[in-house]
Amino acid sequence: MTVNAARALAGAGTCFVGIGLPSAAANLARRTIAPDLVLIYESGTLGSKPTTLPLSIGDGELADTADAVISVPEIFNYWLQAGRIDVGFLGAAQVDRYANINTTVIDRGPDRPEGRLPGAGGAPEIAASCGKVLMVLRHSRRNFVEKLDFVTTVGHGSGPGDRARLGLPGAGPVTVITDLGVLRADPETAELVLTEVHPGVEVEQVVEATGWKLRTAATVGVTAPPTTEELTALRDLRRV
Repeated sequence: MTVNAARALAGAGTCFVGIGLPSAAANLARRTIAPDLVLIYESGTLGSKPTTLPLSIGDGELADTADAVISVPEIFNYWLQAGRIDVGFLGAAQVDRYANINTTVIDRGPDRPEGRLPGAGGAPEIAASCGKVLMVLRHSRRNFVEKLDFVTTVGHGSGPGDRARLGLPGAGPVTVITDLGVLRADPETAELVLTEVHPGVEVEQVVEATGWKLRTAATVGVTAPPTTEELTALRDLRRV
């Protein structure tokens, strides 16, 4: 999953990085397929080159290895909202068929308090203004749901045309990489479609792990297995 997420950054110049799985993928990409990739974190670091995976956007490693550290308002006003960032890379607790994201609350059922999540952070602005958005998360019915418990971040709203109607300039989520395969937003319907599975995964397995009737491409491909170089770089990033 992380290796394929890193590969999705091929050709990108700048990437606004979410913490966790997106950060692992973006840092792996910089060490392999995209050595000139400029990593931008919400805390105000431009061009960070961490030697190990940061624990949070406030990890000192990001500032210590950055080309520059600027204010948070400048990150959003000058870099993000001005359209200067190619790719936004996000995670999610829940995602629906139109790649809308919930990172706020989870409905835990009758007579149980709602589950509180970290919240929006910069995700709504990232999804609105980056040239395009990639997402990475684990694939299960808990995460891929028919209806979000809360809409934190708009992907493609309720379908084609919603982004334009809302005045969102970026292309929005185009690819979702999971531990089972790769889903891409259909240009016509804006709905996520399964286009590839990872080696050893069956299409039916992905369909069963999805909370809606998942559409599949006419021909579902198989992703290439990780190379020795990619695995070595990823293990080096994850060293304690």
